[in-house]
Amino acid sequence: MTSSTRRSFLAAGAAAATPFFIKAEKKSGAKLPILGEGEHTYECIHDWGELPANIKYGNTHNACEDSQGHIYIHHTVHATSQSPDAVVVFDNNGKFVRSWGAMFKGGAHGMQYAKEGKDEFLYFCDEKHGLVTKRTLKGEEVWTMGYPQDSAPYRRIPGKPSPGLPYRPTNLCLGPNGDFWVGDGYGSSYMFHYSGKGSYPKLLNTFGGLPEGPAPAAVQAQPGEDLTPAAAPIDKLRTPHGNFVDMRDPAKPVLLIADRSNNRIVRYTLDDKPIDVVGGTRSPCHFHEYKGVIVVPDLQSRVTLLDKDNKVIAHLGDGKGSNPAGVRATEDRSNFIPGKFVAPHGAIFDHAGNIFVVEYVEIGRVTKLRKLA
Repeated sequence: MTSSTRRSFLAAGAAAATPFFIKAEKKSGAKLPILGEGEHTYECIHDWGELPANIKYGNTHNACEDSQGHIYIHHTVHATSQSPDAVVVFDNNGKFVRSWGAMFKGGAHGMQYAKEGKDEFLYFCDEKHGLVTKRTLKGEEVWTMGYPQDSAPYRRIPGKPSPGLPYRPTNLCLGPNGDFWVGDGYGSSYMFHYSGKGSYPKLLNTFGGLPEGPAPAAVQAQPGEDLTPAAAPIDKLRTPHGNFVDMRDPAKPVLLIADRSNNRIVRYTLDDKPIDVVGGTRSPCHFHEYKGVIVVPDLQSRVTLLDKDNKVIAHLGDGKGSNPAGVRATEDRSNFIPGKFVAPHGAIFDHAGNIFVVEYVEIGRVTKLRKLA
């Protein structure tokens, strides 16, 4: 690994300042929107968290929770933000704790929490800078990987002008034995399987990649509509945006891949062999699990819950047809419709079963779905 591909970025902290916005309880006293039904009923709290005045969200791309109940938000940083920090940390009441991560400005994307023995870490994908990195909870670097020169499809030939395949990693997930998978979602649509044992990852396999032929036209769902998964071979991927090791059956863990531009979820074995396709989504982005339920943020304006058999339990906050054109790029939060999502990009359950949803909108949007039943 050259020094250029293992760049060490300094983790910069930021002191708390006057809150820019706080928990979005309506000042009018009106009740907050309620989403879902039965045992999956949630109170919808938009713009959750006391964001300091010196930080302005860019696109909010991912979230996670540590063992203390702290919530981490990963965002690209707005052009007008005084602070360049791309990682913002809150306590479970939404109070600002700290921020860091100036090195991810503009490229912040995937983020994965892991507890390894007594230690806790965050794994990041930076799609703009082409990096995957492991950090402590306060940003100290453990290791950083750059362009995947060891992967055969990406290998650069000395003396040849070809720059190699485009590489823009979007998300990663961790397996039960220390292996992990990285998806080149915005680059060349390959998946990378690494061994995480030892002081530095070792590439074990590369699979996926684009199917032959031109990309199909992007399909936009109508309100309340699902999309039929693309007919592409399941060993080929188009925008493997998110990934997750499904441990709901511990004897038979499965790798879930959000094959976003093929409008489907694909299941693989942990030795990288395709199994089948899961429908019921539009443009799935990522996954998280709590007590047997998987939450799927869907870029086409809703959040989906799947049961243990990967059947749809509920679609939450379906905003298709409700939001005006161009609302994703708005600079005015009043353009967002309460109880409706615009472009969910990441979603997690916290330790109590609440759901945090972060959206791909230019001024960021963090929503807490507080579990009521």
